[in-house]
Amino acid sequence: MISSKIRKQFVAIVGEENVLDSESSLLNYSYDATPGFQARPHCVLAPRNVFEVSEIVKICNANRIPIVPRGSGTNLSASTTPSKGGVVLLFKNMNEIIEIDEANLTMTVQPGVITQRIIEAAEAKGLFYPPDPGSVNISQIGGNISTNAGGLHGLKYGVTRDYVIGLQVVLPNGEIIETGGKLAKDVAGYDLTRLFVGAEGTLGVITGAVLKLIPKPEATKTMLVLFEDLETSAKAVSAIIENRIIPATLEFLDQATVRVVEDFAQIGLPTDAGAVLLIEQDGPKEIVDRDTERMAKICMETGAMDVQVAQTPEEAYELTSARRTALSALSRMKPTTILEDATVPRSKIAEMVGIINEIAKKYELTVCTFGHAGDGNLHPTCLTDARDTEEMERVDAAFKEIFEEAVRLGGTITGEHGVGEMKLPYLSLKAGEAGVEAMRNIKFALDPNAIMNPGKMFTAKQQR
Repeated sequence: MISSKIRKQFVAIVGEENVLDSESSLLNYSYDATPGFQARPHCVLAPRNVFEVSEIVKICNANRIPIVPRGSGTNLSASTTPSKGGVVLLFKNMNEIIEIDEANLTMTVQPGVITQRIIEAAEAKGLFYPPDPGSVNISQIGGNISTNAGGLHGLKYGVTRDYVIGLQVVLPNGEIIETGGKLAKDVAGYDLTRLFVGAEGTLGVITGAVLKLIPKPEATKTMLVLFEDLETSAKAVSAIIENRIIPATLEFLDQATVRVVEDFAQIGLPTDAGAVLLIEQDGPKEIVDRDTERMAKICMETGAMDVQVAQTPEEAYELTSARRTALSALSRMKPTTILEDATVPRSKIAEMVGIINEIAKKYELTVCTFGHAGDGNLHPTCLTDARDTEEMERVDAAFKEIFEEAVRLGGTITGEHGVGEMKLPYLSLKAGEAGVEAMRNIKFALDPNAIMNPGKMFTAKQQR
């Protein structure tokens, strides 16, 4: 519990209205979008600026109070579940776009800005911020940075870390540092900016960011390609990349996912197809036209049943929106939906898809698969019921095998969701024991009192 003395100190910093410790508030911030993980914090604070964050952190560090920085709670690895209690930090009062610098092609933002708002603000200036996680309409940029969020544009444009060039961070001792900046080049010391991106709040609190923008693409084309089965669609993905074409978006959905999404979105998706690819290309019009034609031909030669090109921007928007609704649609089918993100090299997509299907059969589970096929980021999604203890044991065993197989094929246990608490038992599969130890040493060098999001990334045995 937070003592009355410390609570008064918090009130003095952020004001009574920004100290949330009613039963309903503690319950509201006891979980994120990850099924099966919940723990109540002792207090929820909503600071108004970096200096208030600094003072809060100093108090927490002095009193060994855990701190969990939280965005919108859309993450899927339990990385913002306050499993050790303590203080949850909200950034609803730090949600401003500070500056759009058109000369340097940058945007400076506070952590609470909604990602879609950043995209729209950039486009209003004829610029482009590519990272677009599935939760783009509600996720906050601070959370995107903390989890190094990906998205539909990851194949061509990269993920969040590729667009974060500067950070303002409050360290676990309360000190404020600035990393990077509006620079094309900077090799002065360690790359601290990249260290904090994807750290899931275990190294400090991100209170500001400088984002890189690029010119907005001139034209865009979207098409839907139908296949008899998922394995054939995966082969088409590999063939497109082998032909040196890098589309802006290259997504796939299996038949089970297509049927559920169509029932949910009602936009006319072909439910008789074994799998579909959603492909989008952008850039100069002549290149977009050329690449679209070439990709259509490659898909047909690989075994596609049909290729449908969106004729209007509205049709294209419906198709991409349908892909974004996949998780929401699937979550209607069973009480518990577990969305994972095993990732493999592009050349191993077809093999990994087959492995996932075999594992699902072995454990008698319903697994729908969709994801960012172009960068090998597969999302096997298990529809289950957390109340069925025996089935959940099979689910855990199945995903353990999926992670092991992904690593065996040269992949990783997570391509964009992060480790958090959900995947911490599997981190050594990818990083190795020596790699985990190196990460642990960094963590405790910066956070010797282990107040920053404890219980994440490393198991209790691995924490000091």
